[in-house]
Amino acid sequence: MKNAICTSRIHFMIATCICLAFIPGTRTVKLLAQIYKPMNGFAIEISLDNTGLLRLPLYQNSISSLIVKGDFIIGGTTAAEGLSPYIFTASLLKRELISVLDMDKIVKGQQAVLSGFCQGKNQIIYAGTMPDPGSGNAGGHLLQIGIDDEGGIHVKDLGTPVGGEGIYALLSDASGMRLYGITHPSGLFFSYDISNGNIKTFHDIVPSREEIETLKLYVLNPCDYLCRALIQDKAGWVYGSMPINKLFCFNPKEESFFILKDSLPAVYGLMMLGRIDSWSKSAEGKIYGGNAGDGQLFELNPLTRRVRNLGKPIMMNRIRGLTFGKNGKLYGIAGAPPGYTHLFSYEPENGFRDLGNPQFDMVAPGIEQGIGWKGYNIGTLASSEDGKYIVMGEDEALSQLLIYQVPEK
Repeated sequence: MKNAICTSRIHFMIATCICLAFIPGTRTVKLLAQIYKPMNGFAIEISLDNTGLLRLPLYQNSISSLIVKGDFIIGGTTAAEGLSPYIFTASLLKRELISVLDMDKIVKGQQAVLSGFCQGKNQIIYAGTMPDPGSGNAGGHLLQIGIDDEGGIHVKDLGTPVGGEGIYALLSDASGMRLYGITHPSGLFFSYDISNGNIKTFHDIVPSREEIETLKLYVLNPCDYLCRALIQDKAGWVYGSMPINKLFCFNPKEESFFILKDSLPAVYGLMMLGRIDSWSKSAEGKIYGGNAGDGQLFELNPLTRRVRNLGKPIMMNRIRGLTFGKNGKLYGIAGAPPGYTHLFSYEPENGFRDLGNPQFDMVAPGIEQGIGWKGYNIGTLASSEDGKYIVMGEDEALSQLLIYQVPEK
């Protein structure tokens, strides 16, 4: 059995290199190695139950949302069915878990903090939850989160925007006074006024009955086709995806929707899987998106609203996270089960650089000798406010934080 596993991994590595070399239309990809051990990177242990120290419990530590504020990494998790998710903080300087909060103490009947975190005014951040499937008709809740100087977590429940619906994606506008989101399973678009709690819902991007029936033929459920992330351009327009394989933008002033002429980049036969996995915006306002269906990176011009396909960083589907480092490079996580995730970078002048499956040294009480921890299944990432660190969160039963120190340009 061990030999079979080793042989399988060797075949996987060879296939990865070969397929990357022959993907039509793909920008130049430089593959360093299957395993990437960056200098000055490190891992923070948050869920190994090997000491009496503060840790997240098993099956409740799959990291599905991340943001970095100053020294603190703030994370939200997804739990196994019947268990509750957590919000936690960890310190980049101390390289340790600081505080954890069981969401069952704030909102019962929830399973995941899946929406990502978004920034409001006065250092307040916001997130949305997904209800536990076994909790009846409970909906997801909006959360207002504050982090004190010691990393303590303070959460206020803002209620359920749409009854019976979870919060699948969430965005704060540039003013920090309004939230926009996508609900699950219906795919409603909603806005939330932070100042007065007013909620508006829109049906414009909800898939039609015919579209749902088509998606069912491909055995797809809402988790497979609903938009996973939203982004706002400098003019205030909000962008996302809608079935089947379409992009939309929302005008907040007129509260109107517009479907873009260009669809998401697609490979023949995979259009049904097309949806936004992730977005990132450069300091100059350039918008980059990741398509889940075939793991393609694209650029969206906010002035012309035209889409330019930039290709695939690796052979796998999914681009689960995108963010910029201090050197101006775009970093991302590509791939998903059954394959391994890879860290990659992108520059317009140089194309992709596949950094491989990242491995970081993890040193903690009880494992002073260190462990070379490999990020086989990374679900989300975020950059520090100064762009010095790229923080990655695993989404497995036993998940850790992996921190990549961004090199100079």
